[in-house]
Amino acid sequence: MIPLDELYAVAVTHFHSALLEHLKHGGEAPVTPSGDLWRAIEDNHRCNVALWDEEDQARRRDVPDSDIANSKRLIDGHNQRRNDAIERIDEQVLTALPSLPTSARLHSETVGALIDRLSILSLKIFHMDWQTRRADADAAHHAMSRARLSRLQEQRADLGGCLDELTRGCLAGTLRFKVYRQFKMYNDPKFNPWLSASRTAATEAPNTPAAPDD
Repeated sequence: MIPLDELYAVAVTHFHSALLEHLKHGGEAPVTPSGDLWRAIEDNHRCNVALWDEEDQARRRDVPDSDIANSKRLIDGHNQRRNDAIERIDEQVLTALPSLPTSARLHSETVGALIDRLSILSLKIFHMDWQTRRADADAAHHAMSRARLSRLQEQRADLGGCLDELTRGCLAGTLRFKVYRQFKMYNDPKFNPWLSASRTAATEAPNTPAAPDD
């Protein structure tokens, strides 16, 4: 069974912040418990860090279109690995927890999904905090950034409480969750005919707008 302190939000958010400091400012690398669970949490966070940086690059207007296309492909790969890591987190948690009774209330979000959201919030907080201290910004920008930073910190605290509630509920047998596979079709040549030689299938595929991808 996974010790509760490994899944408490305070441990997860501390790790997220420490890893960001390490990656961005060269601070000391965070020490985490060993095992596949924390490797998956770290992989997920690293993917979100890479996604953030690449999304910023993809919005540049002073570079050739080929650079933007390359950024979009990198974003695709990071996002696929991010979702894979979320599923690995959930698999590790469900494997380690006692068998969850079917009578337990089904939670709409998984532990992995909540940890992923906390990872993204840590990035927002990290970058918004920098905005409060930007040397080239005026006082109004600093004030607006401080207000937004406070709201983001409140959101992270609330979301952390949701993670702790789900963890405790699973351990108590009153809550449960399932691993729902993402089934990303756009990266798989077996499902995306534009990636295979089957151009006929591509032209015959339903021409509907793609659903937004998290």
